[in-house]
Amino acid sequence: MATPLADTGNPDLGLLYAVNGLAKSSPPWLDSLVSWIGEYGILLGLAALGLTGWLQARRRPDAPVAVAGLLWAPLAVALAELANLPISSIVDRPRPFVDHTGLDVLVAGKEGTHSFVSDHSTMSMGIAVALFLVNRRLGWIAGGLALLQGFCRMFMGVHYPTDVVGGFALATAVVLLLAPIAMAVLVPLCHALTRTAVAPLIVATGRAARPSRSGGRRRRGAAGPVRAEESSREPDLAA
Repeated sequence: MATPLADTGNPDLGLLYAVNGLAKSSPPWLDSLVSWIGEYGILLGLAALGLTGWLQARRRPDAPVAVAGLLWAPLAVALAELANLPISSIVDRPRPFVDHTGLDVLVAGKEGTHSFVSDHSTMSMGIAVALFLVNRRLGWIAGGLALLQGFCRMFMGVHYPTDVVGGFALATAVVLLLAPIAMAVLVPLCHALTRTAVAPLIVATGRAARPSRSGGRRRRGAAGPVRAEESSREPDLAA
């Protein structure tokens, strides 16, 4: 049964037909390529970016903090997907091809599943936003892949534009709103792990913090001996 979100009179449907119409005029090999990219390829690319970000984060002076930020990416995606379960059930929006004809559907097996919000768009934007908080260069690349993901889902005829935008919004909200809480837990955890056997996963070999030679010295001032304290400032995660 059609829902208000699937109203044929809104621009949402018109944009879907415009993007999906490109599939009708494309050669079969291009349709197959876009389908694979939209279903699996972009997620694999985002995973590769995450791996690259982890390798770089381990070599940063603030490695435990940076690695904690990268750990937040998959956790945030999982939370966003959990949040989408009640949302998709409440909205109960069918796939576009269920209520409308003339769409070129490039992937099978989507019948009977909810359209709003797009899981693929949620996952891709969640990774992109979380990665941007740690590494802006990789975050911009991931953001571009997330936008491409949304385009592919419409090209494939399995999502409305608002499904994609809803997924982007949900992922961004979860990542940014819950990041302070997540980092309050993950940063101490990563610092603690640097003192265990899994330390190489947090800090690259040779990058582990070494105790300062002057840290134990005493200096004399007007009021007598005072222990020197090392000042520290938390660096920018996305430096």
